[in-house]
Amino acid sequence: MIFHASIPANEPERVARVIAELWKGQTVPFPPIPGTWMAFSGDARGSEIEVSPRNIAFIPGANEIAYRDQPETPQHSSAHLLIASVLDADEILAIAQREGWTARKCRRGAPGAMGFDLIEFWVENVFMLEVATAESSRQYLDFMTGAPAREMFGLKAAA
Repeated sequence: MIFHASIPANEPERVARVIAELWKGQTVPFPPIPGTWMAFSGDARGSEIEVSPRNIAFIPGANEIAYRDQPETPQHSSAHLLIASVLDADEILAIAQREGWTARKCRRGAPGAMGFDLIEFWVENVFMLEVATAESSRQYLDFMTGAPAREMFGLKAAA
């Protein structure tokens, strides 16, 4: 189970506020790393996403994580997250439109097979945050915990 994640952004405070809005959560600064903000979901697991300046790189430190400036940081990557939102699809799309970010409804899964819906929510038109509504969260769980994922990915059934 993932409890928290960290993502890069050009405007960390703005991005954290939008993510918190998708959760109807809260946003606070993250003091250990300058310019980093946290979006708290308010759920029972304490889920949160830290949003750091794009030019910050985490590196192994002498005793624990350290960070440094990385001036030539790429804007795009294959990293992405799927989060659940308490909002419906129209509300999620409206937030993206307000921010000037690309968002679209998509379907994931093998063609012709069971799958799940989600919204590609392109934070700052750079980072793909997949957002699931309550209904698409149920679809995702049915897909990933059942036969469709086992068949698609060649997974063994849980013992």
